[in-house]
Amino acid sequence: MVVGTGYVGLTTGLALGYLGHNVTCVDKDTAIIDKLERGISTIYEPGLEELLRDSGDMIKFTENMHERLPSADIVIIAVGTPSKSNGDTDLSFVEAVGREIGAAMNPARPPVIINKSTVPIGTARRVETVIKEELERRGAACNFCVASNPEFLREGAALNDTFYPDRIVVGTEDVAALNLIRQMYAPILEQTFTPPQAVPRAEGYSLPALVTTSPTSAELIKYTANAFLATKISFINEFATIAEKVGADITEVAKGIGLDKRIGPGFLKAGVGWGGSCFPKDVRSILFTSSQYNCELKLVQAALEVNRLQRMKVIEKLQQTLKVIRGSTVGLLGLAFKPNTDDIRESPAIDVIKELLDMGARVKVYDPIARDKYRQAYPDQEILYCDSAAQAARDSDALVLITDWDEFWHLPWEEIGESMGKKIIIDGRNMLSGEELRQLGFTYTGIGR
Repeated sequence: MVVGTGYVGLTTGLALGYLGHNVTCVDKDTAIIDKLERGISTIYEPGLEELLRDSGDMIKFTENMHERLPSADIVIIAVGTPSKSNGDTDLSFVEAVGREIGAAMNPARPPVIINKSTVPIGTARRVETVIKEELERRGAACNFCVASNPEFLREGAALNDTFYPDRIVVGTEDVAALNLIRQMYAPILEQTFTPPQAVPRAEGYSLPALVTTSPTSAELIKYTANAFLATKISFINEFATIAEKVGADITEVAKGIGLDKRIGPGFLKAGVGWGGSCFPKDVRSILFTSSQYNCELKLVQAALEVNRLQRMKVIEKLQQTLKVIRGSTVGLLGLAFKPNTDDIRESPAIDVIKELLDMGARVKVYDPIARDKYRQAYPDQEILYCDSAAQAARDSDALVLITDWDEFWHLPWEEIGESMGKKIIIDGRNMLSGEELRQLGFTYTGIGR
């Protein structure tokens, strides 16, 4: 049973169903359950809708956990864990699921409970306490296990990361629970399944590692991984500033250091900074946790601050090229925080648009997937939503590339330039060829180039 049909829960449930497990996905939202039962994915993720259509009888959807829970071998908690205003993580949804499990589980046949939501250190113990309290209210008691099994999924590549992970981390000191979880993941650990047509196995992929540890260490592994990756991006963004000052190209610098096996090429792409549902929330959460233990994570705090400032680099570059932003028309290409997702949470576009509006600019935006979600989140913003990149460019004094969608590689730049008021491009992802665009008469500015 998978409780929660968001980004993590739906991806995990569909993958486990494809691997041959009988899966029940639970969600309180009747509209979500209705869509999923009709084969309509409620989140945008490449390959997800195809897998949903092909899942057949191996996966079912329900609003009622109590019907299926007594017969479940494993219950995976994959509900939302939003940030509080102080940076702490709101565990109310996780604890609510814990209470429902305690109220509905069969004491004679307790399931293994897995925390897959990203949760603070000590949450496995907290969920165990909540379940025990509910059992006591029923006058029941039993031995059960709450394990930590953090997800390491990239939005836009979540199914690939589920079927072909680098590692699977399981935090439990219960041998029977560990064996059951290992059995659940056996097709992935041994790669004995036929790859889905929508998610082919990469050539040369090697078997993932199974990391077994304590629940506390598993919980910290997740936060440490995300804090490190966020810091790595902020690190290269700081050096992008130096590169601009001295006349170097940060893309070449990143390549030069990324070939060092101790460093690696991943997450060395300079740009307008990181966003999404994981990095910002998890960085703030671990900073809050560290403060509770009088432990100051100075590097992580700096990474957060660098990321905040990085978003304003776009505004600075517009001021340098346009001189006056008030009264100018600026087109934005991309609203999602990264390509292949409609997730706008903590997207750099949010801060850039707000700043441009505050400075008196007329703002036009285009995103192939995330436009409607952004419009719903910010209905009061006076911006012009466009149906194409060409429409966003038309009569604009500058274009700002925020999200590196593949389609932006192939835009007819000569025609786009002819339709613009001024041929200015701020490439916030260093995606485009500055040399080619300059030959077409554009004023091109990247990040750290």
